[in-house]
Amino acid sequence: MQLGICASQEGFKQLEPLLNCAELEAILVPNHLLDEKRPQLLASNQLSKLWPDIELLLGAMAAGALIRLIAPLLQTKNIDPAVLLLSGNGQQLIPLLGGHAAGGDRYANRLAPLLQASVLTTGFSSSNGRVGLDIWGFAWGWQKGQGLWDELMKKAARNELLLVSQNSGEPLALASLKASDVPIQAAESEGEAELLVSANLGPGCRWHPPVLWLGIGCERNSSLLLLQKAVTQAFSQANLAEAAVAGIASLDLKADEPALLALAAGRQWPLRFFRAEALAPIKVPNPSAAVAKEVGTASVAEAAALAAAGPGAELIAAKAIFHGAPGEGAVTVAIAKAAAAWAPQRGSLHLVGAGPGCIEQLTGAARSALAAAQVWVGYSLYLDLLEPLRRKDQARLEGQLTQERQRCQEALALACQGVAVALISSGESGMYGMAGLALEEWLQLPEQERPLFNVHPGISAFQMAAARLGAPLMHDLCTVSLSDRLTPWAVIEKRLQAAAIGDFVVALYNPRSQGRSWQLARALELLLEQRDPATPTAICRQLGRTDEAISLHQLAKLPVAQVDMFSLILIGNSSTKTQSGLMLTPRGYPGAELS
Repeated sequence: MQLGICASQEGFKQLEPLLNCAELEAILVPNHLLDEKRPQLLASNQLSKLWPDIELLLGAMAAGALIRLIAPLLQTKNIDPAVLLLSGNGQQLIPLLGGHAAGGDRYANRLAPLLQASVLTTGFSSSNGRVGLDIWGFAWGWQKGQGLWDELMKKAARNELLLVSQNSGEPLALASLKASDVPIQAAESEGEAELLVSANLGPGCRWHPPVLWLGIGCERNSSLLLLQKAVTQAFSQANLAEAAVAGIASLDLKADEPALLALAAGRQWPLRFFRAEALAPIKVPNPSAAVAKEVGTASVAEAAALAAAGPGAELIAAKAIFHGAPGEGAVTVAIAKAAAAWAPQRGSLHLVGAGPGCIEQLTGAARSALAAAQVWVGYSLYLDLLEPLRRKDQARLEGQLTQERQRCQEALALACQGVAVALISSGESGMYGMAGLALEEWLQLPEQERPLFNVHPGISAFQMAAARLGAPLMHDLCTVSLSDRLTPWAVIEKRLQAAAIGDFVVALYNPRSQGRSWQLARALELLLEQRDPATPTAICRQLGRTDEAISLHQLAKLPVAQVDMFSLILIGNSSTKTQSGLMLTPRGYPGAELS
């Protein structure tokens, strides 16, 4: 549970926005603030009862009062929830407890923009802009293994060099750790490494990326206990970590096998099933003619593991057969290692609209998504505009302007590994931005293999233009992109003609570039067929940036040569007028009653 707690009406008002946007499930309040019409308000005296289920507790009250409330409930840092404190004026958010193990720092970074607060960190790592080694892998979708983590953290705090080894998982992760100034160096061998990223068990502090696929075949109605013993023994014999499991794979005939379903549910491992026709062509070291005769493929466990692991897979544990006592059945287990991690249930893809270019115009939702993401993906210019907000540990992946689909695929692939990814557009991501392409790619995935998908609103260029120009959008508006790279020009012409006939205020996006020099002039011709030549028109260039420039013109006299790809053209309707350097479109037409 993610709960707030307050001691006064003022504190409640500070927390209420997070309740309204579902970042908090409930707020614990004094009895006099309880409201039977608002079931999300709970009595403060329920804190001790709810404590075992709390993941986050955000207090808007005096620090001493909050500390006294939670002190009797605290146990160890590995069990206690994250506890945050919002300062009295609401301007600072302080992770008090659980900054590492409970994710307090991550919660604070995500919630602060929504509260219009800054984060005041108190831990050694976070205060120095470093990633805590004991939480680093969570952001990449990994599971933490055994190791002397406290000793490793203390060594890092003394700025002593740490030897690291990585043989699986996303390589960007190690680069992000180094970028946050943690003193690391690649070990010459895995045996001397102190910090390891690996699917194997062994000494040192280890993070386990989800790269192992467990192929399982079994007799009908084999027992769950036998299945559990077989899996445990297979991993032990191969010296592999069960924490590195991406999922279970088997033949589709086993999709209703009770013990297999129970094993997957109990371990929270995803399941993939393959038809015999898909498994039969896969080359395996231990095919079986008897199995082929029975189910149509010479291998179930080995072939299914390799099929699930995908291109570049390696079979690292050949099939082993486990027989149970009479009536318990028989189980076959094999393990394949994938070239890339896979944990979409832990990942997320956030479509972020960066606004026209000024960080101050970035929405709170967009700031929150950027803070929560481990990787930023976008065109270099848009990433540059947001660079002041990026933490040193957040990876940045740049793409070229015309390679939008490639960026979507790259971002989605990372999210499927278990990473929180922000895919960044300028303006509003859902308007001529990346949201559409990203959603197309996301929908192509099987439903159970999709990471979380969220679109976070941004401010589009036409909104910024309207704010600069006064009030040009008081009546109906339409936007038209003049780029015919993805839309046939004949379709664009129809839309322009319809906009002119409908007397809409028109915002023209992508009006002109070096490779598209004639489209704007043609668009003006079409609009002038229905519109007065003196219609107020504005060129709005580099909105929200240091070289912003806005100029007013008449539609028929628009200086086309001054327009480039950084411009937006805003064209008034029949009632739009200009005065004192501003544009006004009245809310109603002459003769209409304004209510």
